[in-house]
Amino acid sequence: MMMPKAGKNWDSLEKEMLARGEGDAKWREGKTAVYVFNAGEEVTEVQKKAYTLYMSENGLGPAAFPSLNQMEQEVIAMALSLLHGPEGSCGTITSGGTDSITMAIKAARDLARNEKHLVGQLNIVIPYSAHPAFDKASMLMELEVRRIPIGTDYLADVDAMAKAVDDHTIMLVGSAPSFPYGLIDPIIALGKIAEEKNLWLHVDACVGGYIAPFVRMNGINIPDFDFSVTGVKSISADLHKYGYCAKGASTVLFRTEALKQHMVFDCKNWPGGRMVTPTLAGTRPGGAISAAWAIMNFLGIDGYKAKQKAVCDAREIIEKGASELGFEILGHPVLGIVAFSHPTLSIFAIYKQMFLRGWVTSLTTEPKALHLMLSPFHLTVTDTYLEDLKLSTAQVESGDTDAVTESRYS
Repeated sequence: MMMPKAGKNWDSLEKEMLARGEGDAKWREGKTAVYVFNAGEEVTEVQKKAYTLYMSENGLGPAAFPSLNQMEQEVIAMALSLLHGPEGSCGTITSGGTDSITMAIKAARDLARNEKHLVGQLNIVIPYSAHPAFDKASMLMELEVRRIPIGTDYLADVDAMAKAVDDHTIMLVGSAPSFPYGLIDPIIALGKIAEEKNLWLHVDACVGGYIAPFVRMNGINIPDFDFSVTGVKSISADLHKYGYCAKGASTVLFRTEALKQHMVFDCKNWPGGRMVTPTLAGTRPGGAISAAWAIMNFLGIDGYKAKQKAVCDAREIIEKGASELGFEILGHPVLGIVAFSHPTLSIFAIYKQMFLRGWVTSLTTEPKALHLMLSPFHLTVTDTYLEDLKLSTAQVESGDTDAVTESRYS
């Protein structure tokens, strides 16, 4: 496409943009259980207004924009208070979970080189269920990734991970929860291994960091997974997931400032003067920071407790309904993700029928299962989902997979 010679007016551009979006997933109707976290129109409105207030400001320049720096520090303080950060703990807002994970690994690698004086091929040990962001970061830093098979309970196999550790291991990883299964790995046991072997333990709470504390406040038993486990050195937790903040915003948190310093990039060997950046990005959108601050203050503890209760209630209803249809829930999820398989029917065929009915969700491949990452809004559409799941399952069982012929978004 060539750039137009003359510009167009906003009215025509807006109409075209809205028209282009007509074929997108209908997340506002609750038919998307991945990519988008729908906490309701009121939250969306606060996101938009708070983002645009600081849309042009740049988090790269805290001296120029002390307001952003103050908001970031307050967001980090709230995060640490939720995740039992000890005195001296700290963190930074990043662009997303991959950024947070990358910077945690970078910090662990530099600590291993600078303080432990490790050389040669370094490695990280992670469960098979860990997010591919660990592979991406390791590829960038030329680290070996040792993915260790999980147990029959779909959780990290602590003993097997311990056996995979050697003198060149720089990090152990546990998920809280894992994305494929929505299950919290045994972080306490991993923490003991990390302390025994003097290893950096990172907890990937990108999905769970801003839901698990409130689910616990609502009376559900959540195993310790954060800085309350003394072996944990860093945590990644996404604000734009269950924090319901505008994309892209995540947090990477460290037990001490000394650990965080290994993350920071500091360069003065160029004509422009000293350049210091805490994350992979240079420019950091001010709107992502301001919107995160606004949403956390807008919802508060009571608001988050109510939103996360809606998520868990939706999950429990869908678990019950899916089980009654013959599906088998993978493990015992307690947060917002649920995956369920079927003992006899093709999951992919069922997924296709659900997709044709407008549902944009995920799949788990080992074992083959339908996968939902639920939002508060899904509590209003659980009956619709289960009815469509019943119809889709019946179609696959009967072999009548051509019955749904209308557009997937009709």
